[in-house]
Amino acid sequence: MDVNFRTLDLNLLRVFDEVMAERNLTRAARNLSITQPAVSNALRRLREVLGDELVRRSGAGVEPTPRALALWPTVRDALRQLQHTLAPGEFDAGTADTTFLLAMADATAAELIPGLVQIAEKEAPAISLRVLPLTTRDPRRMLEQEEVDMAVGYFPAVIASLAARGQSGVGVPFETQRLYLGQYVCVMRRGHPLADAPLTLDDYCAARHLLVSFSGRPYGFIDQTLGAMGRERRIVVTVNQFFTAGRVVANSDLLTVLPRHFVTVTGIDDQLVLRDLPFDQPPVHVDAIWHRRAQHGHSHEWLRNALLRSAAAAFAGSVLGQKVPD
Repeated sequence: MDVNFRTLDLNLLRVFDEVMAERNLTRAARNLSITQPAVSNALRRLREVLGDELVRRSGAGVEPTPRALALWPTVRDALRQLQHTLAPGEFDAGTADTTFLLAMADATAAELIPGLVQIAEKEAPAISLRVLPLTTRDPRRMLEQEEVDMAVGYFPAVIASLAARGQSGVGVPFETQRLYLGQYVCVMRRGHPLADAPLTLDDYCAARHLLVSFSGRPYGFIDQTLGAMGRERRIVVTVNQFFTAGRVVANSDLLTVLPRHFVTVTGIDDQLVLRDLPFDQPPVHVDAIWHRRAQHGHSHEWLRNALLRSAAAAFAGSVLGQKVPD
């Protein structure tokens, strides 16, 4: 259906954006400071323009149609960019009371959050930080739906996908920033039968293993590497936190794989033995990723800079601050 953009009332898009965000007409009306009938009327007019129902009643709220779900990211991005252009606002770190939502694993948080808090205490004492558990290797949905402002972690498939899209000329709605390089090592308890000799591939594969899995699947990138070699290991326990993995391994004969830098902040590193993995495993690139619609905000710019400074302090000498190519 052809849409005459010259006659389109852009206020209808603001209503559409609010309804999509709230999935409830009453709350959308309250947020927009208009009546619920006015919201319903705006949706009716937009339906007529677009030739789609857009939302249907579902329980106490509304459920968007596939067309609405497809349109919403573009509409929201356009509205945000227009807002930043017309009323960019200033972020005064000294007085701002912004709340930042970050998603990261416990090992990453243990390294970055202490430094970030120190920076915030000096520069932005009224802000709040909320760190949510990272439960996926692909945080793009969380960022699209604005569940978090930024995700930090090891996202090799996501980074590769964004690079490929950028090289093919397809628009990339996300930005990334390299924070530091890490290395994974095999970890076992002191006194483990394998602790007193070089770790061989056969011994590694024959041992019983604990896997840190955000998704709960008993299969990780180490298993992908082993599979490419025609080998496999036996995973008998999966957990979703690196701290938990360290505690379990310190009191069992299980092996696990942890970031080398993380072991020193566990508080039990004197109970653990580290061994290089008996096969080649590329370094772990820890990246921050965020949606492009957020990057023009001054508060988000401060957050990115503060996080980068925290990483630089925690990992002096690592490759830091490298922008990942599109």
